[in-house]
Amino acid sequence: MATSFTLNPRAASGFQNASNYDAHRPSYPAEAVDKLLTHLGVANQKNARIIDLACGTGKFTELLAKRNEEFEVVGIEPHAEMREELVKKELRGVTVQDGDAGHMPVEDGWGDALITAQAFHWFATEESLKEIHRVLRPGATLGLIWNIEDYNSPKDYPATTNWEQKLKDIIAAHEDGYPRFRHLAWKQVFEKQQDTTPLQTLKDTFFHHMPTFSLPLGEENVKWTAWLSDETLWSRFATISHIANLEEGKKEEVRKEVYDALKGDGVERNAEGEVALHGVTYVVWTSRV
Repeated sequence: MATSFTLNPRAASGFQNASNYDAHRPSYPAEAVDKLLTHLGVANQKNARIIDLACGTGKFTELLAKRNEEFEVVGIEPHAEMREELVKKELRGVTVQDGDAGHMPVEDGWGDALITAQAFHWFATEESLKEIHRVLRPGATLGLIWNIEDYNSPKDYPATTNWEQKLKDIIAAHEDGYPRFRHLAWKQVFEKQQDTTPLQTLKDTFFHHMPTFSLPLGEENVKWTAWLSDETLWSRFATISHIANLEEGKKEEVRKEVYDALKGDGVERNAEGEVALHGVTYVVWTSRV
């Protein structure tokens, strides 16, 4: 698969089945979306210009398109298959572009806000922050949002149930060395903005003039519970990129481990036999300085 822009190879292969990703990845809670747009200053702002960076198949883009504000949205996505899934949806007020976090086909100062959903950990670099800074108008805002199931949460975050902890242990056992939300390394790019020194060399000059975003980051979260059949839960678990990247034999072993965990004690089920999956939607915001 060829793309015009840089795409992490683990993301390129892990999200290759774009239609499966779109079918099994969840949307975002209305409460979390409202919180994010309010903090970004675009809630109730008619025709606000929003850049949806790394928009994927449009799980978050769909929510923007449905809003009464009638946002003008530019969705940017380097993964061709995911981009094609989004284009098929023909969303109101949405233009879909091939691009990445370091090279956005957007003019300087165009955006009132830039949002990246479920993706910033892939490109949390100084280069990306500079490009995000470029496409936002002065005083505009940057928002990040992630749906994080208990089994995909940071190491020190306790899982609600023993079976979800078992799935979390499975994920930890198959780490591939690439940063995800759960590693929290994505925060470091913001913190590095403060690591400037007096002007002494051209290198110092570069860092002194590096575009910045306000600190501390604003952070909120919304807890949720989803009821899923065993099969649907496995399908959702299998869309995690480093699980999707496993060779088929190893993936089948993981599938059996997941189903075994669902047979253990403490699995809460409803009258339809669906499992209670717990998670949190994290909302992060900052403003262009």
